[in-house]
Amino acid sequence: MDNKLLNDKEIFPDTKIIKKELGEFYVVYEKFLKAITDNEYGLNPEWRYYNDGKWLCKVTYKKKTIIWVSLWEKYIKATFYFSEKNILGINDLKISKKLKTSFLDNKSIGKFKPLIINIKTENQISDVLEVVKYKKSLK
Repeated sequence: MDNKLLNDKEIFPDTKIIKKELGEFYVVYEKFLKAITDNEYGLNPEWRYYNDGKWLCKVTYKKKTIIWVSLWEKYIKATFYFSEKNILGINDLKISKKLKTSFLDNKSIGKFKPLIINIKTENQISDVLEVVKYKKSLK
């Protein structure tokens, strides 16, 4: 079973804590963070404690939420939420077929369908960036 990290409300997940929790996997997190915050994407990550989900990183562009990020023992979970009218656009993205299939299989949560990318390697960051571009383009 995968273990979610950062469960203690009293310990803010700063760089030092995240580095300790992720260990050698921190390199992937660092590259992910650098990619989403660079000038091309301009996203703003903000760690917050939520009673139902523990520490989550809400990643925004201006006031729009783009991704929810949580840290797990062996991966970074990046979750995007799409309304029904934006679901079909996922098929046109240059992301792995496996991601597209799992997205279509996911159950909706309220009015939204989650697209979840478990980032285990640096190669998967390109899929995340492709979805970020799409999400930013939506009204």
